[in-house]
Amino acid sequence: MAGKRKIILTVAQTGNFQGKDKNPNLPEQASEIIQSAYDCYNAGASIVHIHARDKQPRDKYGNSSNDPKVFAEINSGIRAKCNIITQNSTAPATHPGSDADDGVVLLYDDSIRGALPEMCSLDTSLIDTVWMDLKFIYEWRRDWLIKQANRMKELGIKPEIEVFNAESIEDVFYHLYPAGCLEDPVSLTLVMGMDRISQGAISYTQRNHDFMIDLVRDCSAAVGARNVDWSTMAIAANQLPATVYGMLKGGGVRTGMEDNINYRYKELAVSNSQLVERMVKIIELMEYEVATPDEAREILNIKKR
Repeated sequence: MAGKRKIILTVAQTGNFQGKDKNPNLPEQASEIIQSAYDCYNAGASIVHIHARDKQPRDKYGNSSNDPKVFAEINSGIRAKCNIITQNSTAPATHPGSDADDGVVLLYDDSIRGALPEMCSLDTSLIDTVWMDLKFIYEWRRDWLIKQANRMKELGIKPEIEVFNAESIEDVFYHLYPAGCLEDPVSLTLVMGMDRISQGAISYTQRNHDFMIDLVRDCSAAVGARNVDWSTMAIAANQLPATVYGMLKGGGVRTGMEDNINYRYKELAVSNSQLVERMVKIIELMEYEVATPDEAREILNIKKR
């Protein structure tokens, strides 16, 4: 008899946007992020998605950071405590003048070569985002994406490709994959519901979700991409229903305070591990099993650092 399906569970603890003013339990400093990751590992998470924060706010937009040394401190600290897969964000920090290149500086800093992650996010498409009174366009162009994917390949880092709309799925399979910069299985995250702050991002509805899933299957089949591994992330109140629905449709799941600072309506999350524990319970109730980090490495064809 076939074993139970393994679900890769990613926890995104701390994004670039919300801070402790919105939820005081959100981890910001390296020591907090490391401890939170350890707690999430013990709760059952397969992968930890990591954003860096400066020790002090840089400006009124907060303390989001792309400092490679902060990432290295976090990666090394997590790796010393547990076996969870480390996945660093390459999204640019939310500060005036920030651009796509700011997000990938860790890929070009030789001083942290011994503390690189096993995975890095690779965001796609051209997205116009508004945060507070800050407006900027993420210019993740095709040639730029191919360059960064090749750099990750050179460093032995698996890209976790975040797709915000239909066009970005087509870019992945009709431009990046044929360029030879992505190895099977391609790892995708369907980003649902960023439309409230990002023009060009798809809203969350079940119909939109089905459309994105079907497009991944159709496009990957068209180019011969094998065993594509995809997960769902969704923002705020859509997080729980969207990720559970995606799991039932064949995908992995992502939870954590980057995507939703609340546990339920008008109740702040106490910790990221609280959100992981709930998702583990749901996965097990549906007669699936959470993939251990080593099982996730095998599924994703990742070599442990």
